[in-house]
Amino acid sequence: MEIRIGHLYPDLLNLYGDRGNIQCMKKRCQWRGIEAGVQEFQITDRIDFSKLDIVLLGGGSDREQMLVCERLKTIREDFRNYVEDGGVVIAVCGGYQLLGHYYDTDDGRIEGLSLVDLYTEQGSPRLISNIVLKSELFELPVVGFENHGGRTSIGSNRPFGQVLFGHGNDGKSGAEGVLYKNVVGTYLHGPLLPKNPQVCDYLIANALERKYGKQELAPLEDQEELEANRYIAERFKAMKTG
Repeated sequence: MEIRIGHLYPDLLNLYGDRGNIQCMKKRCQWRGIEAGVQEFQITDRIDFSKLDIVLLGGGSDREQMLVCERLKTIREDFRNYVEDGGVVIAVCGGYQLLGHYYDTDDGRIEGLSLVDLYTEQGSPRLISNIVLKSELFELPVVGFENHGGRTSIGSNRPFGQVLFGHGNDGKSGAEGVLYKNVVGTYLHGPLLPKNPQVCDYLIANALERKYGKQELAPLEDQEELEANRYIAERFKAMKTG
């Protein structure tokens, strides 16, 4: 078995070590004997989504999102078809915002891809914190770091998780991120996947199921990763209750 991972515009969208998510997916595939190829796409490259199984859209500054915005318009329909066909996407921070209809900033509106029914508006102050979530997808908590000025409204969509510590989408609703088909959008940096192997395996399993049918992932020795996850979750949940 093999999967192809597409990393969109890593030269522009790679805040807070988001590239580490690619390395995590690749290694967790290789450890199971699954071939994982990674292709990085620059702003001028043509993207053939039919050859991709997982797409990473990382985080970038408002300026970099502006630069990416115009290029994304040219691939909007192909990207939408990929998503509606069950293609796996992990979109982080700026990439998460670009999934929606728009992001209103102090410098103007950044038009999104409208792949998911959500929108983002500028807020103050910036929401900066370690963050712990309870997600309906996993028994373990999801942990990470957030740093965003945007306030994202996801309408009737499911959130990625409920905030146990931190701010989330808007600092008020208690929701963080979004789930739509096989798309995960989130503000969690860090990078996200090395801290949360259960999330990484969720993405890999969905990609394999779409390509080959239902698959059972072989378990890995995740003792150190799970201990780190547990320590972070318990530390910050205790700070909130204390």
